[in-house]
Amino acid sequence: MEKKELNVMDAKSLEKKVDSLKKDLFNLKLNSKSSHVKDHSQYRKLRVQIARALTYLNQKKKEI
Repeated sequence: MEKKELNVMDAKSLEKKVDSLKKDLFNLKLNSKSSHVKDHSQYRKLRVQIARALTYLNQKKKEI
């Protein structure tokens, strides 16, 4: 997800996006325990996307 896309989202959709990213990260961790994960860089990518979305969400909440 790009910064431009996050910037135009409203607070409600950003919250949904953060929730879905957290679920993706949880599923990735769960799959790594049960089977082999091919791309370990996915952990970092998901954590960065979560942090970025939370940053934009906090900015939107401060504006209100």
